[in-house]
Amino acid sequence: MKPVVAIYSTFLQRAYDQVIHDVAIQNLPVLFAIDRAGVVGADGATHTGAFDIAALRCLPNFTLMAPADEMECRQMLSTGFSLDGPAAVRYPRGAGIGVRVDRSSLEALPVGVASLRRESRAATGRRIAILSFGPVLYAALQAAQTLDATVVNMRFIKPLDLDMLRRMALSHDALVTVEEGTVLGGAGSACMEALQSLGMQIPMLNLGLPDAWLEHGDPAQITAQLGLDAAGLLDSIRTRFPGLVGDHPDAPRRAANA
Repeated sequence: MKPVVAIYSTFLQRAYDQVIHDVAIQNLPVLFAIDRAGVVGADGATHTGAFDIAALRCLPNFTLMAPADEMECRQMLSTGFSLDGPAAVRYPRGAGIGVRVDRSSLEALPVGVASLRRESRAATGRRIAILSFGPVLYAALQAAQTLDATVVNMRFIKPLDLDMLRRMALSHDALVTVEEGTVLGGAGSACMEALQSLGMQIPMLNLGLPDAWLEHGDPAQITAQLGLDAAGLLDSIRTRFPGLVGDHPDAPRRAANA
């Protein structure tokens, strides 16, 4: 028997000691389906799922996933259930982006493998790669169309796809990480730590939830106020890397999934 724990991100905080001692240390095959991950909106600060990435990625034996859409969520739940150790899939409140879901497929994903979704044709010296974790991928793709940026759907927060990370760092002039979780100790921090361990240095920008409590409100409006919609990502990237970015409205090809 494999237990599946379906729980809100904020409610999981109360069970953190049990997650460590009763699951992670024993390397038990428990799947955590973490709902309300990221911006929640109407329920306010008590239900905003800001901290699960930072709390879980530091635990040995854990696999941590962030699906970009409905189909990927289905695949990741199947992936987590197939593993022999603890795993977590974090997904947001509400409906998905609207991608077609193949309900006949429960195919698992290769663990720790990211997906290249768009590749820049910008010249050397102007190449930016956006590393996206979770549903913010679609805002990143919109922003990248204007910037002519590369976009990677990272999928796995732990284990990170180190080969993809290295490849992006070697072929681009700056990296931007985007997540719907706290930037303090989040997925962007994991990327920076990994690059440091690889002995690689590259200008970076980590975007996500701020070091502040989020009040209740409309999720789309909150996301926009936080700068995590397409317009906000554009503004943040232009501000951080003014010498690298330019507008490319007739932007180039989208790469096939890798």
